[in-house]
Amino acid sequence: MSSLDSRILILGAGTFGISTAYHLAKSGYSSITVLEKGNTIPSPLSAANDLNKIVRAEYEDPFYADLALAALDAWSNDPLFSPHFRKVGYLLGNSAAAPDKSRRSLAKSLASIESHPAFIDHIAPIPTREEIRRVAPALDGLMDGWTGYFNAMAGYARAADALQALHEAVRGLGVDVKLGDAAVSLDFDRSGRCIGAVTESGQRYTADVTILTLGASLATLLPEIGGQIAAKSWTISHVRLTKDEAERLKGIPVTYSRDLGFFMEPDPKTRLLKLSTSGAGFTNFVDGVSVPKEDNKFLPAGEEEAVRKILREHLPSLADRPLVECKICWCADTADSDYIIDFVPGKEGLVVATGDSGHAFKMLPLVGGWVRGLLEDGEQKVSKWKWKEQSAIAGTTRDVSWRVGKVRDLSEIM
Repeated sequence: MSSLDSRILILGAGTFGISTAYHLAKSGYSSITVLEKGNTIPSPLSAANDLNKIVRAEYEDPFYADLALAALDAWSNDPLFSPHFRKVGYLLGNSAAAPDKSRRSLAKSLASIESHPAFIDHIAPIPTREEIRRVAPALDGLMDGWTGYFNAMAGYARAADALQALHEAVRGLGVDVKLGDAAVSLDFDRSGRCIGAVTESGQRYTADVTILTLGASLATLLPEIGGQIAAKSWTISHVRLTKDEAERLKGIPVTYSRDLGFFMEPDPKTRLLKLSTSGAGFTNFVDGVSVPKEDNKFLPAGEEEAVRKILREHLPSLADRPLVECKICWCADTADSDYIIDFVPGKEGLVVATGDSGHAFKMLPLVGGWVRGLLEDGEQKVSKWKWKEQSAIAGTTRDVSWRVGKVRDLSEIM
C-alpha cells in the first residue's frame, strides 16, 4: 500500500496516465513524475490526440453504464472538464443494410439505459426518416431505412483540449511532467522489485511505485502482458468545411451508424469535420505481438471508400470532398473489452493501467481515481480489472460483441 510521500513514477501521459497524476496529486501525493515519449500533450501517437471523443453511457454491460454516467456528471459539472464538453445528444442507429449483429448490439445498448432513472424523458425512438429530421435537420442524406434512437443525455468532449487542460492542472499541483524522453526499460533491484525506469537518453528515474499507462505500446516494455492486450487501430479522417457549412452543422448530435461509422459537429477552430469508420480494427503483429506503427498518418486500403459511404448516407453534399489529416488511432484492446488496472504479479512495485479498448477517454475525469484506489487498497477489488491469466495472443483478436466486421492485420492490406 502506498502513502502520500511515496515516490510515484507514471510512464505515459495519455488518458490513463494524466488522469492518474491528477487524482494522486489532488489527494496529496507529493512526489509524482510523469514520463512521456512525445514532445507535446497529447502525444502524436496517443489515442487522445483527437479533436473529439464521444461521451455516452450506452453499454451492453450495466457496470460500465453506471461508471459512464458518473463520468458524464463530471464532464457536465466539474469546472475543469465542463468547458471541453458539448451536450449535443447522441443519434445512434443502423443503416438499412446493417447486419443482425449490429442490430443486436444496439438493442443491448438501449436496454442498458432506457429503464435507468437518469434517462427518463431523455430517450426517443427514431423509427422513421421524419424523426431523424426532427432531431437533426442538418442531416440531408436519404438515410432510407435508418432506425435507432436519440439520447439527449450524451455528447462529446474536445479530446486534445481536455487533455491539455488536465496537463496544465497537474503541473499546477506540482507534478513533474517530462516530455520527449521515452522509457525504454524498467529497473529492478536484486529481489525483483521494480524501482523505476530508464529512458532513451539514459536517464534513470527511481520510484516506490511505477505505473505503466503506455496504452497500445505497453507490451514493448512489459512483454508479459502481450497475451492480454493487443494494439488495435481505427481510422480517423476529416473534411474541411467552409464557414457557412460549419455553421449549418453546428449543434448536430453525435451521429453513429453502428455499421458504418460516426461523426459530430465540426471543430469550431479548424472547421474540420471528423469521421471515423466502424469495424473490428486493425492489428500490426510483429514477432507474435501486435504493436503500433510509428507512422500513423495513412488510411488502410478500403477505408477512404468507407468514409465516403458515411458521407453519402448522411451528408451527401460532402461525399466527394478531399479527406485531410487522415490517420490511424491506436489503442490497447482487451479480448473482453475490460480495462486492466492492477499490480503486476511477481513484480512488486509495478502497476498497469491499460486496456482502453476504444471506450476509455470518456472516463478521463474518473480513471485516475480508480488507480489511486488500487494503490491505497493494496489489491484490485473489481474482478473485471484484475490481471488476467495468460492466454493465447489470438484471444485479443476474437470477436467483440459490439463491433462489426473482422479484425485485419495491416500486413494483409498494405
